[in-house]
Amino acid sequence: MRLLAFLDGTFADPDQAHIRVDDLGLVRGDGIFETILVTNGVPRELDAHLDRFARSAAKLDMAEPDRAAWERVIQQVIDAWPAEEELALKIVLTRGVEGDPDERPTAFAYGMGIAESTKRARREGISVVTLNRGFESDLMERAPWLLLGAKSLSYSVNMAAQREAHRRGADDVIFTSIDGYVLEGPTSNVILARGKTLYTPPPANGILPGTTQGDVFRAAEKLGWKTEVAQLKADELGEGDALMLASSIRKLTRVHTLDGTRLAGDSEAIHADLAKAYDAQYA
Repeated sequence: MRLLAFLDGTFADPDQAHIRVDDLGLVRGDGIFETILVTNGVPRELDAHLDRFARSAAKLDMAEPDRAAWERVIQQVIDAWPAEEELALKIVLTRGVEGDPDERPTAFAYGMGIAESTKRARREGISVVTLNRGFESDLMERAPWLLLGAKSLSYSVNMAAQREAHRRGADDVIFTSIDGYVLEGPTSNVILARGKTLYTPPPANGILPGTTQGDVFRAAEKLGWKTEVAQLKADELGEGDALMLASSIRKLTRVHTLDGTRLAGDSEAIHADLAKAYDAQYA
């Protein structure tokens, strides 16, 4: 089952063509998106997603998204989806058609079910390789035009990295900087458990502030964990008690193998406790 609705609330057939071939989101990746997990009819981290959506638009010099309109169309799609089924809801905003004098954006919400591979990763965990992202950890401040930290439609590098992981026999990637610091996954944030503290790299590294990561931290704090946003060196990833990736659709996923080495520690139990606490917020 799939659903497509435009920002004006009009539903459309997702099997039909709706995007012009000269839309800048298509030909240049000039646009932004967010993907929201909906469980039991409730969108997770909705305010955080819409806040990040607005920040991404500002980074791309796009007009500020109409938050109320997006909230309405998101709810329309949720209402049309079976409440007992999980929903991956993607909202997309492009700069529109090239050369349009009115600069009318293209805006839509697209809903789909959760892939079995995603559900399996939640249950069984994943293997990960580290790949160099090709920039220093302080580049965002020095080169804002590179749009680091914006959730733009330009995901070719991210997808290429995941294909490289598959070629190496792994499921996913953790990016590192030239100077050896941990960044993020192509579609996720990194969380390292060490002692009774959870760590995640800072957004100043040129990474997306994580919506799910933030929610996991809040849930962990209620269980008595300390949480810290701090620089992590790549060689620290294998030295903690648990390594996890946080993303909207895969939720909190355990990393069981890093660069071909099975990780030690008590990762299964730690992940189970944190994943349960995270989900309990939406029960």
